Amino acid sequence: MQQMTTLQSQSERPLSPDAENDRLSVLKQVFLEVGQHASLRELERTHPLEQLDLLRTVRFGALRIGREDGGQSATFRDLLGSVIALGDADPNVAHIFRNHFTFVERFARRPCTDQERQWQRLVVDGAVVGLANTELDSATIGGAPMSTKLTRDGIAYRLNGRKYYSTGTLYADLVQVRASTPDGSLASAIIPTDRTGVERLDDWDGTGQRLTGSGTTILTDVRVEADEVVIDGAGSGFGVAYSATLPQLYLTAIEAGILRSILRDAIALVSGRTRPFYYSPDKPPDDALLQNAIGELASSAFAAEAIVLAAADVLDRVDAVRAVGDDEGDLAERASLAAAQAKVVIDDLALRAGSRLFDVGGASATQRTKNLDRHWRNVRTLASHNPKALKARVIGDHLVNGIALPRSGFF
Repeated sequence: MQQMTTLQSQSERPLSPDAENDRLSVLKQVFLEVGQHASLRELERTHPLEQLDLLRTVRFGALRIGREDGGQSATFRDLLGSVIALGDADPNVAHIFRNHFTFVERFARRPCTDQERQWQRLVVDGAVVGLANTELDSATIGGAPMSTKLTRDGIAYRLNGRKYYSTGTLYADLVQVRASTPDGSLASAIIPTDRTGVERLDDWDGTGQRLTGSGTTILTDVRVEADEVVIDGAGSGFGVAYSATLPQLYLTAIEAGILRSILRDAIALVSGRTRPFYYSPDKPPDDALLQNAIGELASSAFAAEAIVLAAADVLDRVDAVRAVGDDEGDLAERASLAAAQAKVVIDDLALRAGSRLFDVGGASATQRTKNLDRHWRNVRTLASHNPKALKARVIGDHLVNGIALPRSGFF
């Protein structure tokens, strides 16, 4: 694949000794570079291609892969802390990697087959993986059966279907396509995005997260090798109980990053104002009401980050138990509960903050060129992925009546 050859050459650029010893520290500088002109990119719909190449070069997508295999051996706390920082810099770019890191956990971090080891090598070399799952004609959102089909073609398959909300796939090197097999089972076909018959459309027109590449993926008679297909099983891939906890908490981590951005923009607005409100006796930086607003925004950003990292710690405990082969069922449910509770709280904090920002800036802050409304739009779009009300109800039913949380799906 020409695209992958380019990626490999980029990822082979040598890092400094300090960077090699601690890529997590290097990422802080990289995120600053990613954040440059992020608002303008969103305003002008300029795709973050250079920023993605930069993250490929420092192997951001391989954070969770072990050092012995070329990654960073990052914990979930490391990963989600990095997502918060990247969400602060550019929430579109952070969101592009959501399905990638979920793929890594399911198929590449602890490879069991030759094909999984090949996927791991590609991720370490900088490959980004997208997801094509949702079909607009399904009876329920994300539900089965799927109209996207794998049909036999000798020892291989042919893949045909149409997907939407393919977040990250527009920029990805591989895409994980969810499909029905000839016997009606559900499976993942993991294929290069430049393979004949794969078409990616930039037709996502949401109010927020405009540059996440979440549009349509069309699959027309795509050849898929047998070892590129993974059938859902009880203990692998999508069949792992509570395996959706990471992608759910990941979205909330991006919101926590946006809260940081809102705080920074609010401080800049107050610090840069020269005219007080009509009835205010003080200059803006000395205005008690504006100081109060900044204090509230700072507290919300602090709380959101602390909540996300606390939930990440539970995921790390699950991971430790799973690594030694013990049953992590009850603990995995607790991690799912923590992620759900985090969303219920942080959705409200971030949405409120996106509006509160304008209380410190006045009417001039609403100018389109300032693009400050992007924060609220981005949070609103992220929060809409799963209804907060459903999460809260399920949490209540679990705590009052002992009803188990959903083990699969989008919860």
